[in-house]
Amino acid sequence: MNCELIVVGKTDMKEVEALVAMYAKRLNHYVRFAITTIADIRNTKKLSEAEQKRLEGEAILRLLNESDHVTLLDEHGAELRSIEFAELVQRRMSSGVKRLVFVIGGPYGFSEALYQRANSKLSLSKMTFSHQIVRAIFAEQLYRAFTILKNEPYHHE
Repeated sequence: MNCELIVVGKTDMKEVEALVAMYAKRLNHYVRFAITTIADIRNTKKLSEAEQKRLEGEAILRLLNESDHVTLLDEHGAELRSIEFAELVQRRMSSGVKRLVFVIGGPYGFSEALYQRANSKLSLSKMTFSHQIVRAIFAEQLYRAFTILKNEPYHHE
């Protein structure tokens, strides 16, 4: 199975970039993991929030295959404990999904078209995090899920 994280915009925080790279490297021991960055939309001051979401959504939709299982990281998504998330990943792997795609949207969230395409939504917390920090938090949680599935000593419960 392949696993991909799609994010909107580059990070300007070297520390976050380093954390994400570290977890990406670790994840590749378990699954083919990739991060794809969608370029920031230009001239956003001239665009409405809806227009910006639409343009970001179109860019993301171009990267998706019909057979992908797409999960949006969204504040209105399901909140899971780490073990529950690991079980969810296991179910997706067992179901024959070839590519599991997680998406972190832009500052205003997702377009309606992307919500319609998504298979599920996942919330990392009721709190709001910057889109840059979410990358590191999610990469760590995905790594944690695989260590749980392999019964490795990283997660303690």
